[in-house]
Formats: sequence, C-alpha cells, structure tokens
Amino acid sequence: MSTQKTVTVTLTKSIIGRLKAHKACVHGLGLKKPHQTVTVIDTPSNRGMINKVSYLLRVEA
Repeated sequence: MSTQKTVTVTLTKSIIGRLKAHKACVHGLGLKKPHQTVTVIDTPSNRGMINKVSYLLRVEA
C-alpha cells in the first residue's frame, strides 16, 4: 500500500465576483466557504487548480 502525498489548502478570501473558471477551480478542490480547510492529494491536476487560484488560497505541504 503506497502513501500518497497530500496538500492542505485553506480558502482565505471569498469567491464572490471572481471569474467563473476560478470559482470552478475552488469548488473542484472541495472548498465552499472562506476559512474552510481541506486536504487534497498532490496530483498535477490539483496542483494546476491550486496555481490558478493561488491568490485566494493558503497552501501547506
């Protein structure tokens, strides 16, 4: 059984008034409201979503 690397992501700002694609990335990461924290698997697709909306997030390894 292999252990997968994870990343902890916290939404620090509201998504109100943001671009539709940016809202979709935030929801794709599993975040729904400000100051919510989730742990996601560190995959290239998740990393791309995190990079796209990095101005809204706080990321911890």
